[in-house]
Amino acid sequence: MTISKGVLFMLLHEGSLYWPTTMQQKTYTSSSPIEAVYDVAIVGAGMSGVLAAYVLQQQGDHVAIIEQHTPASNSSAANTGLLQYSNDIMLHELAKQIGQDEAVTFYKRCVQAMDELAQIAATLPEHAHFIQRPSICYASKQGDVKKLQQEYDMLRAHDFSCDYWDADTLYDKLRIKKAAALVTYGDAEVNPFYFVRAMLDQILANGAHLFVNTRVTNVHHGPIVHIETTNETFAARHIVYTTGYTQPPTDEIAAADIRRSYAIVTNVVDYSWYEQTLIWETARPYLYMRTTVDGRLVIGGLDERHHLPTSSAAKIKKRAQQLIDEVTALFPHLSITADYMYCASFGESTDNLPVIGQHPTYSNEFYIAGYGGNGTVYSMIGAYEIAALLAGRTTDVTPIIRTKRWNGVRT
Repeated sequence: MTISKGVLFMLLHEGSLYWPTTMQQKTYTSSSPIEAVYDVAIVGAGMSGVLAAYVLQQQGDHVAIIEQHTPASNSSAANTGLLQYSNDIMLHELAKQIGQDEAVTFYKRCVQAMDELAQIAATLPEHAHFIQRPSICYASKQGDVKKLQQEYDMLRAHDFSCDYWDADTLYDKLRIKKAAALVTYGDAEVNPFYFVRAMLDQILANGAHLFVNTRVTNVHHGPIVHIETTNETFAARHIVYTTGYTQPPTDEIAAADIRRSYAIVTNVVDYSWYEQTLIWETARPYLYMRTTVDGRLVIGGLDERHHLPTSSAAKIKKRAQQLIDEVTALFPHLSITADYMYCASFGESTDNLPVIGQHPTYSNEFYIAGYGGNGTVYSMIGAYEIAALLAGRTTDVTPIIRTKRWNGVRT
């Protein structure tokens, strides 16, 4: 028996959220009756859990999803919805860390995951506002130009679609006065709340079971996993932990570095920039922004080394104004206010890679911990990775993202 430890029961955001206002609210109720034994029990009904349920259902598994709150109410509701194949660590930097072949393999898998997300979005109502966009990463300071040039050279050498803009081109395209920018293609924006809810509706219609407001308390390991919760006891041949930035109810993700960040969604802005590109920068922590289908800007940044969001409305308002100031320094002609503002927890890993795969000890238990700035992409990779492992296969990225590594799952 493994006793639950380190579980946070609170929501990992404070403030006013935009995405839940973009669609009609829906109350989810728990399925009944409970199956004697499920093929797979998934702990968590956010982006990672629902993507895993979708893929596993596609390969014929009967799935139960166990959620301690309500679906998409935690990190998925605060997700800013920028989807990029580029990572928080650039390809040429990752190559120094894990080797060029492995780094390129991982980046190629991220590109593939973007395509897989697009294919799923195409099956959802209004495509869940999934729209393909280019991304622009500008040099925050003159000294970062060399880094962008190195990244461009390596991406091009390995056939990734990208461009390099000098200061004149960047100003011409975006009116940003910076020394240079790297442009990547094949990225996207999405309404993450809409995406998760619409995908979940599809999964439930196809026979999956959902259990809401149900917290896992104990897990009994064995050929059949018995899962004790605050409501019922479940049995499953396999269990997948997709608890996001909350530690799973068994063991710990050693790589987790949980911090908090701030985001705002602005008023409707009468301005359109080059291809509504996703924008971010080389500085760490970085400022980032995107547009929405109704003409607002989503802006985020100002990371802090605290694992829980602040409950101070005054501090959230202060950070919101800082984000506005940073964006108007880039775009002086913009007149923006924060219609929505919030603080949310997010996770990074110490080696800039997700933790995905089989439990180090128990062969029928799995983790998807998509820590990093492109967690949705990691969640997509994780869904297919777990599906492969359940089918007795490995993939090209299995050894790169495995749980049994020095900063993987600590048992």
